[in-house]
Amino acid sequence: MNTAVGNDRARGALLGLAVGDALGAPAENLRPSEIRRRWGRIEGFVSDDPAGTDDTEYAIFSGLLLARHGSALDVSHVERAWHHWIADLDEGPFRGAGFSERGTLENLRRGLAAPISAQHRHAWSDGLAMRAAPFGVFAAGRPAEAARLVAVDGRVSHEGEGIYGGQAVAAGVAAAMVGSGLASVIAAALSVVPMDSWTARSLRRAVAAAQRPHPDRLTMERAVRSAVVIAGYPWTDLAPEAVGLAFGAFTAARGDFRTAVLTAVNMGRDADTTAAVAGALAGALNGESAVPPDWAGAIGPVRGSCLPSMRGYHVLDIAELLTPEDPDGTGPAGPPSQERGGGREPAAVRGMASASFEPVRDLASAAASSVPVREERR
Repeated sequence: MNTAVGNDRARGALLGLAVGDALGAPAENLRPSEIRRRWGRIEGFVSDDPAGTDDTEYAIFSGLLLARHGSALDVSHVERAWHHWIADLDEGPFRGAGFSERGTLENLRRGLAAPISAQHRHAWSDGLAMRAAPFGVFAAGRPAEAARLVAVDGRVSHEGEGIYGGQAVAAGVAAAMVGSGLASVIAAALSVVPMDSWTARSLRRAVAAAQRPHPDRLTMERAVRSAVVIAGYPWTDLAPEAVGLAFGAFTAARGDFRTAVLTAVNMGRDADTTAAVAGALAGALNGESAVPPDWAGAIGPVRGSCLPSMRGYHVLDIAELLTPEDPDGTGPAGPPSQERGGGREPAAVRGMASASFEPVRDLASAAASSVPVREERR
């Protein structure tokens, strides 16, 4: 794969994640009927100040960790990073954290280690799926490696279906990163999870529902929801459900970015996560130019609302860290470094392994520590 194409798709994947997260945030936990009553149909940002949620901030967290360790990532690296950047800090700022993250933090603070730290009531949540896209970006064209690495990350916080959801997303993004067609992206996602798992069944049902002919968009969305949503169940962050809805939206849109993201948003449930996943898949498949410029322009550095230690990072910084450099800019990139993505390791990323690391908190300090930051980002 040409390096420029790979970099474009990496930017598309992670920008797509952030855009989907911000578009879906106002619709999170709502039913489609509630969305229609409030906004008619969501066709763009419904907030004057759009911002991502914990989905984007945790994706940046995992992306930085992966940029530091690459294919050498192991559970001890992940656990140490969770302690240093999250669990050992004051609890107060972690607004908006999902149930799986809360359960993991509680266990880590009690002194439990992975994989025991993942043994809580919400280990099946979509908290790993929402941060899985960076692994597909790093392991472009290698779905099995993307799935292996995201499972390493997930062992601190998830088990079973929660792991499978992350693996399906990471593998799908890895396939999309090299221009695989829609069917191949779906096949890659299914290839890395047990075929009899809840995640695989939900994904297959959603895709089948999305592929059938429907008289209109609303009927199609109802069919996809009906294929995977457990009616009356109070929690919307089930990994099998969220992953199914995201792949259903991606399939119904035939990979088109705008359609995929808006389909996910308007189906409600855990809309920020489903739209983030659909956006990552479509962004990886089509590249950065597929993201509408006005949507892309609304995405700035994350605010650290959930993870204060992530404040000041932009998803496009992470895309650069996870894609390999090609010195002459003309040929296919070589394989990613086994120690880190792309051969670039700013001080902030090196600090992932240091107990004395002080996380970057704003753009000025990010620039001082060599994190790639563009002046036009806001």
